[in-house]
Amino acid sequence: MNFTEKRRCAWCGNDPLYVAYHDEEWGVPVYDDDKLFEFLILETFQAGLSWITILRKRENFRKAFDNFDYKKIAQYEEDKYNSLLEDAGIIRNKLKIKATISNALAFMKVQEEFGSFSKYIWEFTDGKPIQNAFTNRNDVPATTEISDKLSKDLKKRGFKFVGSTVIYAHMQATGMVNDHTTTCFRYDELKNE
Repeated sequence: MNFTEKRRCAWCGNDPLYVAYHDEEWGVPVYDDDKLFEFLILETFQAGLSWITILRKRENFRKAFDNFDYKKIAQYEEDKYNSLLEDAGIIRNKLKIKATISNALAFMKVQEEFGSFSKYIWEFTDGKPIQNAFTNRNDVPATTEISDKLSKDLKKRGFKFVGSTVIYAHMQATGMVNDHTTTCFRYDELKNE
């Protein structure tokens, strides 16, 4: 496959895994609670690490965390927690593993209150993607006023590892914002979806 056929966001480089993620997932609006939770887990573990590290371990995370089933994760007990700490296929960070379990519980509380996590989170962008128009990746912010507000609200609801930078990355990944640069072929595709 010739990766230079199309102009892409500079961050994805030539790594086939990164290119596929960029072309097929990043920035595509996600309204499904299961998928939103998957990205929340992955973003939690990504904090302080590169996204490609997480992408390379994504299937290991899927297997370790019961296909990202938040209902099962919310019921994890000490034996499961300990087995996750021993799992070399994932990021073995005690605090992030504990946060994933407590975030599953908080996620379900949000569902109870709002009917779905999707309904809750998309309210922060009035139910539709924010269409940015950055020409250079250096212009793309790490946080915004909305990610600050959402982060603060999630923390108030008991979520962990949901700082504004993590939340803005989540917003980008799940299409709450279109941060493909304007020179990227995906920018117009997603803008017109």
